Amino acid sequence: MKPILRNIILFLIILLTIGGVLSMVNLESEKPAEVGVVEFIGMLNSGEIKSVEAVNSQLNIKKTDGKKLVVFKEANETLGDLLKNYGADAEKLKTVAVTVKHEKGLGAWLWDIIPFVLPFLFVGLFIYFMMRQMQGANIRAMSFGQVNAREATKGEKITFKDVAGVKEAKEELKEVVEFLKSPKKFVALGAKIPKGVLLMGAPGTGKTLLARAVAGEANVPFFHISGSEFVEMFVGVGAARVRDLFNKAKKNTPCIVFIDEIDAVGRQRGAGLGGGHDEREQTLNQILVEMDGFDPNAGLIVIAATNRPDVLDPALLRPGRFDRRVILDEPDINDREEIMKIHARNKPFSKDVSLRKVAERTPGFTGADLANLMNEAAILAARRNKKNIGMDELMESIEKVMLGPERRSHLLSEEERKVTAYHEAGHALVARETPHVDKVQKVSIVARGRAAGYTLKLPIEEKRLRAKSEFLADIAVALGGFAAEKEIFGENTTGASNDLKVATRMARDLVMQYGMSEALGPRTFGERNELIFLGREIAEEKDYSEKIAEKIDEEVSKIINNALRQAQNVVRRNKEQLEKIVKVLLDKETIEQEEFEALFK
Repeated sequence: MKPILRNIILFLIILLTIGGVLSMVNLESEKPAEVGVVEFIGMLNSGEIKSVEAVNSQLNIKKTDGKKLVVFKEANETLGDLLKNYGADAEKLKTVAVTVKHEKGLGAWLWDIIPFVLPFLFVGLFIYFMMRQMQGANIRAMSFGQVNAREATKGEKITFKDVAGVKEAKEELKEVVEFLKSPKKFVALGAKIPKGVLLMGAPGTGKTLLARAVAGEANVPFFHISGSEFVEMFVGVGAARVRDLFNKAKKNTPCIVFIDEIDAVGRQRGAGLGGGHDEREQTLNQILVEMDGFDPNAGLIVIAATNRPDVLDPALLRPGRFDRRVILDEPDINDREEIMKIHARNKPFSKDVSLRKVAERTPGFTGADLANLMNEAAILAARRNKKNIGMDELMESIEKVMLGPERRSHLLSEEERKVTAYHEAGHALVARETPHVDKVQKVSIVARGRAAGYTLKLPIEEKRLRAKSEFLADIAVALGGFAAEKEIFGENTTGASNDLKVATRMARDLVMQYGMSEALGPRTFGERNELIFLGREIAEEKDYSEKIAEKIDEEVSKIINNALRQAQNVVRRNKEQLEKIVKVLLDKETIEQEEFEALFK
């Protein structure tokens, strides 16, 4: 409807413009007075006429005083006959400039007919453009089944050199590149080219980047599309687009088809929602058929990416469909350093910058997080009018990526500022005095994101496994702020609400998922199933009785209460140290690791 409305407005504007121009052409500044033939002859005989111009049946008269007149005569009567018939004085006529003009017949005819034809012309043009719009809508309706797969251009070529970390994943995909470059070598030995490769990993680990690197290394066409682009409001459109995508790919073999976020259409079937004609099921069925149907040695490889492999249909994961599953883990400290080196290629850094130190401060960061960190550091340096990016900008960007930007304009009252200082000092003190806890790197009461203050702890070394003692220590640290508020002020504030939520979740996971409860034994409780097609709604299937549920609640409460007593004991034993931390926080607002450790010496 928008293009049609735009055309209607355009026609109205054109019509008004032409009408205004025509009215201006026809409008005369001084309209000459009309007189009769007898009066004109009288003026002529009395010597008042200076010139006469004859144009068809009209006489344009100009008097000696400059006044203009108009006289109309019969169309078939000449000017000479008119003057003779009305007895014009021949002597006086000799002093008058007489000119005769004849308008061309076609021009006069057009001038007469245009006012009648112009409205019909505009109506015809309006109907014509309306029909074109309707025809275009019909064409678009018939093109629903065509997929909008984009082909990566040569100017965007990315290779494995542009992807740091994920060494094992790159090794797996190098074989795919070899298949595409020289398929005959493998076919001669009876090996079949893999039909599909599934990239699995957390968001930001580089799945899409790695797929583009495969296309760049193999130097083959690379079609990329999102899984959600298959699904439309009309049933069957997704399946038609899948057929169109594979037809395009077959014409450009050898090539790679990359389907990002395949879980949008590849979720488990048979949920009982949407009936037998559910659009996602139709689309998934067509993908399965196409992957079974094309020639295994045609050089067409499908690469798909997802961060939810647990919800994919088993038929997608069986051998013959996605033959290879490549897992992309979060980068370790060495990988993080290499990733930052790639993103630092076009950025000027100060001599004191150590990317290794930045890598040590960023455990758990993905490749996308590190790219964002480097970009934020560059923006911060530009905002400070610096020519180089320094270590201060990098360290501040770490906290910005983790917690959000500083909110120094978020002013607290003196009482709230004091409560926040004791709260964060409680976290830091319990973390310092409790074994199996990561070292405190920074304590601050400057608001960041939604937090009024924060205590930053970072591990000394990379960890993949966690023990029960570490869980219990982290729960105690989470309750350190709660314990400090209760000890100093005799009551708690709402500032500890998120800490309580974190502590409860850790205690419940310890009991229900990791089997670390001595009272309930080494088993898990409950299975979490995601309801397909209902977004992120989770349904927990209870595989335990109500009696066990009571014991779970008792065990969770016991763990939290023990951790709270532990945190309270640390705060009571080290009140002097607590006051030192609070004093520095109220004075400087931020304490770095070296200054924090110096307070305990």
